[in-house]
Amino acid sequence: MEEYTWSTYGDRIAEAYDERFVRRLDTMAAVEAIADLATASGATRVLELAIGTGRIALPLKERGFDVRGVDVSDAMVAKLREKPNGEEIPVTMGNFADVPVEGTFKLVYLVFNTLFALLAQAEQIECMENVGSHLEPGGLFVLECFVPDLARFDRGQRVGASSIDVDDLELEVSRHHATEQRIDSMHVVIRDGEVKTYPVRLRYAWPSELDLMARIAGLRLRERWGGWEREPFTDDSGSHVSIYERAWKS
Repeated sequence: MEEYTWSTYGDRIAEAYDERFVRRLDTMAAVEAIADLATASGATRVLELAIGTGRIALPLKERGFDVRGVDVSDAMVAKLREKPNGEEIPVTMGNFADVPVEGTFKLVYLVFNTLFALLAQAEQIECMENVGSHLEPGGLFVLECFVPDLARFDRGQRVGASSIDVDDLELEVSRHHATEQRIDSMHVVIRDGEVKTYPVRLRYAWPSELDLMARIAGLRLRERWGGWEREPFTDDSGSHVSIYERAWKS
């Protein structure tokens, strides 16, 4: 059996990523919100961690921002390079948690739950610390994550159908490891008799835990929304956009 590594998710999902997710996500709302935050902070150069196929980066570039990226998956970045202007975005290959780039930024962003791809709390804190070391005074770290919902699991397991059509079936099969706050999932797509599988592993954290990890990393929460439309974050929010800033010492 193939070992699950840093690049497994990206390498396996790259061929289908845009088809599976771009149409389902409110990309333009995310782009507008990030662009507004960047403009307000005086940023012209921004950094996307786990840039992937360029879902956010390319529209930001079209708005005139100098976008840089980090990614570990050659397959995902290859898809970015195939798109108009995709060759013009500098991408550093490596683990996004290391933030392996030169220089500092007014805005760094990490979207679509990707912080949770780091499978240990210490790795998530390290990512935040490395982001902080690359933030300029007044700079922002914009983070999008889901709010954990453990009611989705029955005795630590879940099988759900995300799409059913005449010749198309998509399933999510997951196991919950409560002691590690980890979810191991397999997305199964059956189409025209062909079966494809896309594995993903996540280590989730609640917003309050993220705030504490951020404090350990020298960051502090400036604002939290319930989504990219900048709606209030409430008990009913299934996701959040959290905006952190460097906790500069006086």
